[in-house]
Amino acid sequence: MTVSSILTMLAHTSAPFLSTFLVIHLSAPIAVNIGGSRLASSVMLLGREYYQTTFGERYLLLLPFTIHVTSSIAKWVVLILASNSSSPSPSSELSASDSDTTALSEEPFTPKSCARIHKLTSLLSVSAYGALFLFIAIHVVTHRLSPAEADALVPSSSDINLEAFGCSKPDSESVKTPIKTWSWLSWMPYMGLVGSVLVRTAGGASIIQGTSEGAGNRQIAVVAGVAALLVLTDLWVLPSELAFALSSVVRPYQVTLRNARVYRM
Repeated sequence: MTVSSILTMLAHTSAPFLSTFLVIHLSAPIAVNIGGSRLASSVMLLGREYYQTTFGERYLLLLPFTIHVTSSIAKWVVLILASNSSSPSPSSELSASDSDTTALSEEPFTPKSCARIHKLTSLLSVSAYGALFLFIAIHVVTHRLSPAEADALVPSSSDINLEAFGCSKPDSESVKTPIKTWSWLSWMPYMGLVGSVLVRTAGGASIIQGTSEGAGNRQIAVVAGVAALLVLTDLWVLPSELAFALSSVVRPYQVTLRNARVYRM
């Protein structure tokens, strides 16, 4: 097995774990359209049993995510280096044109035998790196890391146990807070995150299940657009509902968002 094939296997075997997480994670905003924030909160609580436990978060989410990202980037680098090393020099091209025998002898080393290299400007690459270095980073910091720090600073109550309702474990009620307070600042990162992740997912699934080149940009955009429409409609449903979140949960969550640079624009 070549290095490229091993990296491909790692990227493909880790993808189902991420797809499972994505389906579970996006089921909550889709549930908003069916049963409102109450149903969405129940779906979010069930989803945490998969990806926000000690075992689930480490081995069902973070580990596959790390393997998928590193193997995909490493494969791209390996293919770039292989294509540069296998490309013929001008002198070899001249000598190859002088003789049919030489041309035939160099035929096994032509780029046709190499796997396709997606350019950095391709739809799959732009969606992948945009999600990784921009939208996922913003989402994780503002909805997971910073709220977890805020939970540690909030004094515990002797009468009420709020451990299950910490701002690092928000339900759909606490999600209403940024949507109502910072409307467009919440919409833009959320729409970018959902769009880029779904485009990457649709393109990656076509590569794994279909041909080596996958589906065209138009097919990927259509599939991702339909899926994004089902998810993003919660942006119209949630603001129309009344907020019932506990003030002890919303207050540290608001402080967390105010400290984030994105929400200070």
